[in-house]
Amino acid sequence: MKLFEEISSPREIRQKLGLNQLEFWSKVGVTKSGGSRYESGRNMPRSARELVRLVHIEQVDLTKIRKDDLIVAERLKVENPDLYENLKNSAEVM
Repeated sequence: MKLFEEISSPREIRQKLGLNQLEFWSKVGVTKSGGSRYESGRNMPRSARELVRLVHIEQVDLTKIRKDDLIVAERLKVENPDLYENLKNSAEVM
């Protein structure tokens, strides 16, 4: 899935993960009733859609992300792309 790509069915994602609405939507800061509306077809704002992608598709634990980690990763990607790719590839194997 690409950045900012439409999520066709958040309900399908939630059900595949075996989560109830409260468990699924609270991890991305959306109320159960708001999530229910999105699952019923209402358009999700880009921010909610990206959080669903990060948390439930990419399996990113938002509680572990720190701004300085993102800055270091971006700097490494620019200044030493080979090392960045090697580290990224080794992380995917884990």
